Order: sequence, then structure tokens, then C-alpha cells
Amino acid sequence: MKLNKIALVLAMSGLSANALAQQAATQEETTNNTVERIEVTGSSIKRTSIESDLPVTVISRAEIDAAGITSAEQLFLQLNIASNSNDNLASNAGIVGGEERGNNGASSANLRQQGAGSTLVLLNGRRIATHGLKGRSVDLNSIPFAAIERVEVLRDGASAVYGTDAIGGVINFILKKNYNGLQAQAFADHTEAGGGNIYRINLLGGTGDLNKDGFNIMGSLSYKSAEILRGNDRDFTNTFQPERGLSPDTRGAPYASVNNRPSGDDPTSSNFNLIGTGLTNPNTGLTNDVLNVLALPGQPGCDAIENMGPDAADLWNRSRNLGVSCAWDYPRASVLQQPVENIDFVGRGTMQVGENSEAFIELLGSEVTSKKVFEPNQITPWAIGSDGWYPSTGASYDYVVNALSDFYGADQLNIGAPIAYRWRCMECGPREIETVTTAYKVQLGIEGAWGDWDYKAGLSQSSNEAESELGGGYHYTEQLAQAIGSGVVNPFVLPGNSQTPEALAALDAASARGVTLFGGKTTMIQLDASISGDTGFELGLGGDTIYVAAGVDLRREEYEFNGDREAADQVPDIYGAPFDEANSLDDVSRDIKAVFVEALVPVVEQLELNIAVRHDDYDGFGGTTNPKYGFKFTPMEELLFRGAYSTGFRVPSFNQLFNGITEEPYTGTDLANPFLCPDGIPDATNPQCQPITPTILFGGKPDLGPEESTQSSLGVVFALDNFVFNVDWWEIEIEGTIQTPDFRELIENPELYRDNYIFASDGSIQSIDRRFINAGGRKTSGIEVGMNTTFEAGPGTMGLNFNGSYLIEDIKQERDDAEFGPNLVGTHSRGNIPLRWKHTFAVNYAYDDFIHTLTQIYRHSYDDETPPGVASGEANPPLYDGEVGSYLIYNYSLTYEGIENTQLIFGVKNLFDRDPPFTAHQNDFSPGAAFDPRVADPRGRSYTLQVTYDF
Repeated sequence: MKLNKIALVLAMSGLSANALAQQAATQEETTNNTVERIEVTGSSIKRTSIESDLPVTVISRAEIDAAGITSAEQLFLQLNIASNSNDNLASNAGIVGGEERGNNGASSANLRQQGAGSTLVLLNGRRIATHGLKGRSVDLNSIPFAAIERVEVLRDGASAVYGTDAIGGVINFILKKNYNGLQAQAFADHTEAGGGNIYRINLLGGTGDLNKDGFNIMGSLSYKSAEILRGNDRDFTNTFQPERGLSPDTRGAPYASVNNRPSGDDPTSSNFNLIGTGLTNPNTGLTNDVLNVLALPGQPGCDAIENMGPDAADLWNRSRNLGVSCAWDYPRASVLQQPVENIDFVGRGTMQVGENSEAFIELLGSEVTSKKVFEPNQITPWAIGSDGWYPSTGASYDYVVNALSDFYGADQLNIGAPIAYRWRCMECGPREIETVTTAYKVQLGIEGAWGDWDYKAGLSQSSNEAESELGGGYHYTEQLAQAIGSGVVNPFVLPGNSQTPEALAALDAASARGVTLFGGKTTMIQLDASISGDTGFELGLGGDTIYVAAGVDLRREEYEFNGDREAADQVPDIYGAPFDEANSLDDVSRDIKAVFVEALVPVVEQLELNIAVRHDDYDGFGGTTNPKYGFKFTPMEELLFRGAYSTGFRVPSFNQLFNGITEEPYTGTDLANPFLCPDGIPDATNPQCQPITPTILFGGKPDLGPEESTQSSLGVVFALDNFVFNVDWWEIEIEGTIQTPDFRELIENPELYRDNYIFASDGSIQSIDRRFINAGGRKTSGIEVGMNTTFEAGPGTMGLNFNGSYLIEDIKQERDDAEFGPNLVGTHSRGNIPLRWKHTFAVNYAYDDFIHTLTQIYRHSYDDETPPGVASGEANPPLYDGEVGSYLIYNYSLTYEGIENTQLIFGVKNLFDRDPPFTAHQNDFSPGAAFDPRVADPRGRSYTLQVTYDF
């Protein structure tokens, strides 16, 4: 290939400059001085270069090592086309319920804002089983990362080639396949501020030369440990910053707050309590309904206990409690990096079969142990039961009564009544959920060439099984209530004091440590075969011969989920444990049969068309056919235009189809029959508009259909000598998105959603169905730019690599006949943050045995979450500006290969030790607090060292 031709190839890859020449040389290497045909992600046709109508990013092993990246999760956090979502262990440390339940122990790929379920992950070009709990996406932690040779990222949809899930893009992890020798490697990543250190060791060995001996046997064994990083290890996690719009939203404090209750002044009510329905503040005349005696005049103050402080109540629309309420900084008690241990093994045996074919067997296995650690439980008597009211006897009770009497007056108190409280049980310990995920894959395959035709066939079985178990911090509800209600365990322990030995023993006896929370397992069996080659047929217009590919794909997917290991009527009540019995699935499965055809048609010398079509037939909803049309036009050797249009689809997950139906009562008094009352607003004067309390239905829906998409892209690549520049525009449109219908949407448009209402025999509304539906749509578009260049600089070679992603539009449609909503780009979200602009700029300098790499990583600013009190006008924090600042860090690495058989890579991450930008969002519904791990790394500056030795 000519130099500028190589440059075009490399522009497609997005490699850093020091890796460019290595890949070009590899592509040129052959034993017979001919250019080898290779298969690239996004096409089944082998060709003599990776340039195609679709943009593909290739990330080499050398780049991965130079960046100090030790996991697929870390890799995706640095990809500009990856979404800033809570699909990784750094961003879902405190989320355990609902749709995010499956994030226990799992990290997922999410490209172009399309969600983890719409990004296809391949291993050596083939599918693997999804995560046992998540059930709908591959767990990146189970990828044997140490054995990776390169990663190919297809930045476009590919359902016409791969079938479901390939809407946002395709990630293909390609493992080493032929190794002869023995290699040992050790890696350490130490943070300067402490906590969150990462270690990895791996061994790689192989024997036999495939070309000379006719066989090769190789294996890789790796162990990795990522240590815990706690919230209180980093100062920027402090959420007591009310002047900036941030304050913890909890009155559950280590010294308990005193709470009111409805009918609390009625001695005959079960809610009869010390402060009744609230106390009148003598200074303000307002009713205080949640207060802490430490905040009252003459008391030690809220900050007398670590991580406690005054409650900025106005930020939460409760100004009535200003000055008398305390809060606790619970985000500092959570973790910023979950502790994770990985062990994985890859074994492969390959032998030649005849002159041009080879057969292989590949074995992969991994075990991942992760532990979610988050703040201790907040305990209230109305949550643990009537036995849990704090009794009206003892010194602590008297202290609370006297403190309240001094400020409010004894005449306002129901002295002798028990105390309703909110207590953060520090002695209970942090809540822990440990998840162990084991995965394996057995792959048999044969591939080779017959004349101008290439073929391959494979049979595989893969499985992923995960089980979550309760650690410390969880207690049997009944025993916990009895321990508090008897007065043995005391929520009102003054600063400087501690619980009694009897109290600690009672908590230990009530511990639910070791109870299995839930478990799940996915299994996939796949048989695939394809053939591709030169037809020898030309169109006669000056183009080359036509290449075609065809294949079949047969799969069986199975999923089972255990909400609990015991029968439902035997499950003991454990306070706060997120069991999921309603969604237990004994064993569900589906069969998929697919055929596909692809053609590469050189029309004229400068114009090449790529046409593909695939038909998939699924048990449950039938068939779907998806075409792809692409072109590549090279009017001159230095210029390439490319584009593609395709359709795609995503099938519903097993959970979305088969989850059990749960009924939750609507407990508010603000809902009336929306068919009779506008917007469902009650009207006391209208008998037909009295409050109603229907049940709300959640769960799976077996008649769900697939999401359907169209993908379009158009790009240009310019190459001149060693300079390459590329720009690609893309757009994704989805119809029939699988979603849970919005409650207000159902209420405000009852006739449109009449099927979602279940009526009783008398015509009243019995239930409202919020199970999954296919409705509405989504449009997303953006531009990606890249630049590569290499040139001589003094005694060495300089390389520059730039890659950026600009998001133009991200809009959603709630229902098919509705208008699309506002552009979400640059706005805050509790799921994914669609950043306007992200880029990476790397400078490489290679001289003698040294390679220096300096990398700039940039993430654009975005709208902050608006605190409730700011939105209502109740609070006006002087330093809140409504915007999260941009994030810019630099990483440096030095590679040295001057010692025989040894490679050393030293690096500094976050060279200038920049803290994440401040954000006022809370971690009740989003990860982090005062910062956001979906955008920024909380570890700070760290030092890395990797040593590789070849024996």
C-alpha cells in the first residue's frame, strides 16, 4: 500500500501516532509478500484494509497500556462516544432497586446515548452471555482484559450484520490468538491522596508455531484488585455547602431527630408521640415537624457529631424547620470506588487443518467479586413496626423532654408518649451487598480459505451467573424493632458517649449478614457459519470484482432469576434489604434464527457500494428484516467520502417481557378520576372528583415488540502524506421505545391511555397499569472529528492525535402522536448526561528506547440539577449558578524498552490533581454528591507502573 493509502486506513482507526506505524507494518506483513485480507467489525467480508463505509475506531494494546487502563470499564470512561451514564461500578455504588437492580457487580457499554441494551458487545466477533442479574447487557468486568490484543469500536448501527442491540454501536474485544513464549506482567496504580489503589498481575504463555509446527497452545491467567475509595477520603464530597445549593436531604442523624406523626396528639391513636403533629416555634410561630434537640439553644450543636451539621431546610422546601433541624452528610459515608476483585483465564488451542484452514478451541472463565458499600440504614418506627417506638423511660428520654421543654414549653409536649424518630444507626455499620459473578465460554471453530473464498463456522456455549449476598448493615426487622423498643438500643446517644455492650450484642444478634439477596443466570448457545469471497463478476464500468458474504446465526438464549432462595412465605423481613421476589423467573428462553447477505460492489474505480440485509426470527414476536446501504467514494487518492443508511432493532429483555406484576397502592390524596375531573385534580365541591387511591401496576409485558431504529452517517476523510483528518456526521432515530409510561402523562391524557386503566364493576378506577409499553421515540445526532499526524522532530518522531465528539441533538417523544420534547444536550439527568462536547488530544514523542505520551481529556460543562427550594423560590443560595463546570485533566506516560526482554511504563494520571467540578445534585437518585462520577474521576492524581518481562 502507498503511504497516503495507509493514512486513510489509519484515519479510520483513531489510533495514537506511536501506534500508527505499528499497525501499518502489521498489515503489510505476510509470508508471501501479499497483503492479507482481514475482517473488520461491521462487515463479514474480508478485505485488504480496514477502510470501509462505516467509521471504526481501533484501540491497540500499546495504547491501552500507555494509558494505564486496566479494565474495559476504565476504557469506556475515556471514549468520547461513550455515554456519561450510571452503567459502571463507579456510578452505581448506591443504586440497588428497580431497573438498576442488575447493576450489582456489573458494568455495561453505552454508546451514543442509546443505553446499555442498545450497544452490542462482541468477543472475537461473536456474542457472549449477558450479565446474570442484569440480563440485558454484557458485563464488561467479565471480559478477560489482560488477554486483549485490540478493541474495535464500530461507531454506527449494525443490525444488518449482527442483529439485535447494535443500535448505538458495536464493541469488539479481540483477544490474542497465537503466542509462543512466556510473559509475566505486573501493574500498580497508586493514588496520591490514598484509597482506591489498583493492582494487577498476569501470566501469558504459549507453545508451538502455527506456521512451522502446525499448532499453537496458549493461555493467560490474570488477577486484579481495585481497592475501596470512600467518600470521606476526598474533601470535595462534602455536601454541607448550602451557599452553593447543596445540602444533604436527610434528617436521619447519628443523634436521632424527633419526628411528628399524623394524629400524633390523639392518645388513642397508634401514632401518639412526644411532639404529636408538631411543635410551634416560639421565635417564628411556624410548626416544627422534624427537629433535633442538639440544634436547640444551649445544646451542643449539630456539628458536635462527625459529618453532622445544620439542616439547610429551605433548599428542600421546609423552611419551617430552619435552625432546629440537623442533617447528616451521608454521601461521605458511601463509596466512590467499589472494591472489586477479578480472576480470569483464557486458553486457546489452534491447529492447522490442511493447507489453508485451522481449527481451534477456546476456553474463557472469570470470577468477579464486587462489594457495594453505602451509608448505614436510616431507621424510623413507622418503617420497622410499632414495636420500634422509643420508650418513654430512661435518661435519654428525660434529656430529650427537658431540651424540648426549655425551648418549646412543656405544655406543647405529650410527656410520657413514646418518641417518633429518624435515626442513622452508625453502630449498625455501613450497608454491604457482595456480588459474585462467574462466567465462562467454550468456543469451537474452524476457519480458512478455499481459493478466493473465506469461510468460518463456530459452535459455542457461554454463561454468566451472579449472586448477591447481604453483608454488614442489614438486620432482621422484628429483632431490630424489639431492640430499640425495649430501650436496649438507644437512638439518642449524646456526643462523646457510645452504645452499651448489651446494645451492640443485640444489634449483632439481629444481623442478617450472609443472607442471599437474589441470583440470576444467563446462558447462550450459538451456532454460526459464514462464507465470503470474490465472485469474479464485474459490473463492467471500470470497478473491481464484486465480493459477497452470506451466513447463518442460530442462537438459544436462556435466563433465570431468583428473587430469593426461600419460598415467599418463609422469607424473614430484613429492614431495607432490596429483595425482588416479584420478578422471579424459573427459566425462560427464546430461539433466534437469522440469515444475512452482504455485497461489496465496486461500481467504478472511485465508487464502492456496500449492501447488506439480515433477517432475524424470534420466538415471541416473529421476524424482522434490516437492510444497510453504504458507499465509499474516492475522487482522488487523498480524499474519501463515506456514508451509510441502515435500520436496526432491539428486542425486549427477559425482564421487560416476563417480570412479575407488582401492585403498589397510591397513598396520596391528590388524585381524582381523570375521566371525570380535569388532570385528575380533586375538587371537594364535586362528588365525582373526590380523591381516589387505585393500585399502580408495574412489571413485564409479554406482548412487547422490539424497538426499531434507523441510522444514518456521512463522513469525509482527507489524507496528505502523514496527515489525516476525518469528520463524520451521524443520526439515530428510534420508534416504539420500550418505556414505563409516565404517571402524569397517563393522568393528563386518560382517553389516549384508556387501555392502561382497569375499572371495577361499578365503573370506578381499580388500577392504573404502568407496565412497559412500546411508545414514542427518540432522535439523537452528532458529529465526530479526528486528526492524526506524524513528523520528524529533532532526533525522534512526533505524533499528534485528536478525537472529538459533538452532540447536536437528543430529543424524546413520550407517545407516537406527541411533539418531540426539548433538546436534552447539555442538561442534567438522573440517568445519562448528554454532554455537548468531549475530546481527547494526545501528543507522542518517540526517541531511541523511549516513548513519551501526554494526553488531554476534556468534558464540556452542562446544566446543574436545580435544588427543590431554588425551583420553588423558597431558597436563594448566593453561589448557586446552575451550571457544572467543564472538566479538563492531563495524563502522562513514559515507555522504556532499553532493557533486554523488559518493558517499563510509568505514568501519572490527572497530572495537575484537578478535583471534579462541583455539582449541586444529590445521590438519592444520581451517583455521587458534590461531584458526578459519570463525568469525572474522583481518585485524583495517581501514579502507575507496569513491568512486562518476556522469558
